[in-house]
Amino acid sequence: MGATPEQPPGKYDSEVERLFGAGGPLGPAVGDFRPRRSQTEMAKAVASAIAGQTTLIAEAGTGTGKTFAYLVPALLWGGKTIVSTGTKNLQDQLFLRDIPTVRAALQAPVSVALLKGRSNYLCHYHLERTLQNGRMTSRDDVGHLREISRFLKMTKTGDKAELARVPENALIWNLVTSTRDNCMGAECQYYQDCFIMKARKEAQQADVVVVNHHLFFADVALKDSGVAELLPSANTIIFDEAHQLPDTATLFFGDTFSTSQVLELCRDVLAEGLSNARDGADWGKVVTVVEKAARDLRLTFPQDIVRLSLPQIAPSSDFFPALATLKDQLDGMIAVLETQAERAETLEQCRQRGLDLAARLAAWKFDPKAKVAKGEEAVFWVEAYASSLQLHKTPLSIAPIFTGQREGVPRSWIFTSATLAVKKDFSHFSEQMGLTDEPSMSWSSPFNYEEQGILYVPTGLPDPNSFGYTDAVLDLALPVIEAAGGKTFLLCTTLRAVKRAAERLRDEFEQRGLPFPLFVQGDKGRTELLDQFRKAGNGVLIGSQSFWEGVDVRGDALSLVIIDKLPFAPPDDPVLAARIEVMEKQGKNGFMHHTLPEAIINLKQGAGRLIRDENDRGVLMLCDPRVISKPYGKRIWQSLPSFKRTRELDVVLEFFRNKNSDQ
Repeated sequence: MGATPEQPPGKYDSEVERLFGAGGPLGPAVGDFRPRRSQTEMAKAVASAIAGQTTLIAEAGTGTGKTFAYLVPALLWGGKTIVSTGTKNLQDQLFLRDIPTVRAALQAPVSVALLKGRSNYLCHYHLERTLQNGRMTSRDDVGHLREISRFLKMTKTGDKAELARVPENALIWNLVTSTRDNCMGAECQYYQDCFIMKARKEAQQADVVVVNHHLFFADVALKDSGVAELLPSANTIIFDEAHQLPDTATLFFGDTFSTSQVLELCRDVLAEGLSNARDGADWGKVVTVVEKAARDLRLTFPQDIVRLSLPQIAPSSDFFPALATLKDQLDGMIAVLETQAERAETLEQCRQRGLDLAARLAAWKFDPKAKVAKGEEAVFWVEAYASSLQLHKTPLSIAPIFTGQREGVPRSWIFTSATLAVKKDFSHFSEQMGLTDEPSMSWSSPFNYEEQGILYVPTGLPDPNSFGYTDAVLDLALPVIEAAGGKTFLLCTTLRAVKRAAERLRDEFEQRGLPFPLFVQGDKGRTELLDQFRKAGNGVLIGSQSFWEGVDVRGDALSLVIIDKLPFAPPDDPVLAARIEVMEKQGKNGFMHHTLPEAIINLKQGAGRLIRDENDRGVLMLCDPRVISKPYGKRIWQSLPSFKRTRELDVVLEFFRNKNSDQ
């Protein structure tokens, strides 16, 4: 391990055949894993790309076994490999289960490290400060802090995922972890014991490092996560769940200013000012005017969530004077910090954070009448949440930026997912990522979809944009849910539809005496909801975007997936609107070239929740009449798995009668 692979492409074909073939080490050693032809072919293609230090775009249908297909060549011949996946859950699965399984089967002497973003690691300094300050907002915080203090004495990694007794989204974590802004770095008294530094050191020394997309791109953009130190020595970079990359990269190659960052800075300025320079200023007064300006800026928009491009904000809006006031007040606080910063390292750090925020705020300006900033190739827009406002600057295309990141040292880049193509056409993904001339290959799922499932598009549905559409979907879904015995995912395209569906189904189940437990996104964390759904065996789970992908429920607990409508991006999305406008100026059809392929890839993800195993059987109920009525419907049909297709409810009810009688 460690040397750059130099063998010519094709060198590894016989070795891959031996490993995946009957009697090879990846047979019985992997337990329930069954070698498949498509998996062997994909492993050969990945091995060839690694050997030739080239790029490969690889779509592998559900059940192909793509994880092992890329891990085997990477572990045997990859030199230094970075594997980036879609979520922290998938990271943990790779690190704790998949890589150890393959490493044991191959008897490969490979060292592996897991690297997460800094908010996942306990910070000695901030824990100590929180214990001293006692700034608890609830009884839960007090109990959680006690657990975290105990955890510090026992943990080797400081990874909060190891402490299951404190929920991952508990607010206390914000006070005991560091951010890029408030990390003391080498000046910190706990630097030698720092969990983040230890994780980065392990990653530098390991043969294989497992990261996630957010971490990878945060680092490329911010040089903050430790990945930048890994890139120069990496021979191979593998992106699993690669269909998420365009959105993730867009997020990090842009720039965001948030009023919540200002409020966090004010909180720290007050604490550090009182601790280190109490006589230097009236710190309460210094921060109060800045906090008020930040909150006033948020209040220039209604209470609901708002997404507006800069040209959509009326010139007479209170937003512009409130923005100017915040700039002035922030500058005033920085001026006070200038006079006191030398009294403590933490005050100097607050000054630097203030200057950084002021610079980002100052950069957020251009001609408000132009949708796209000249020379910037970026969209300027605002996003309002319940208690914060974000100012975004988003690149129109990430392709040139990402291409720049890939230039330089020759290495192999592998992009893989179950959903990268539309009817085996990869152009939508490859153009977004700047990979237009790179080779792409596709391997279909080994599942027998015609035998295992039915695609049901009901008749009689109104236009998806009409009032009462969600209730019309539920009217048609209820008899199918009952026939399935629960065991249902209802995937919605909006949170409003999730809420309405939950209200209605709760009432209907009670009135009809149906014993199906209801699990609703937002009531609990995603992992907890899924665990409870699996255990129930007859549950109905209602979710939006976060349940369309990365969710694996095998066996009888999930027999019906209902999708309320085609997942088109909202037409008022400021970035999408600007991108489509540019495409149409180039003579392209924005809907056919961007909106439709994006929706099809999302739909394929949702549909992929149903059949996860050779023995799974079920119904995919797609409730959007546009699949039949619109000319583009055929393109959607042809991109979905090859289920038997019907519009008749009786066919679906008969399917469930037969399924239930077989069990």
